[in-house]
Amino acid sequence: MSDSLVNKLLESFDELERCIDMTKDVLAQKEGVPSDVVERVNQYSGIVTKQRGLAVTLKSHLDNQDWEEVGRHVKLINGLSSMIRDDAQAILSGSYNGQNASSESDMLV
Repeated sequence: MSDSLVNKLLESFDELERCIDMTKDVLAQKEGVPSDVVERVNQYSGIVTKQRGLAVTLKSHLDNQDWEEVGRHVKLINGLSSMIRDDAQAILSGSYNGQNASSESDMLV
């Protein structure tokens, strides 16, 4: 069961990486995109790599039935996904606030 769950999670990371690539494509087609915005989007791939590592560790906690660590890892993974989603939505909607969003990104990367 834990293999199936973690495999589904890893598949969701594949989808997230596809979304990141699409975001990069959209930004590349726009003129005047600040370089720090492009850099932040590029950092998302590193965050997904961290999530993949957390998912591998999550599997071992599931196998050991260490529910406290399972919950902690799920929260970490979800938090990183939410950060990417919210930041990307703000960038694509044009409501980018460079000061606040950049400092959040720097803390996680």
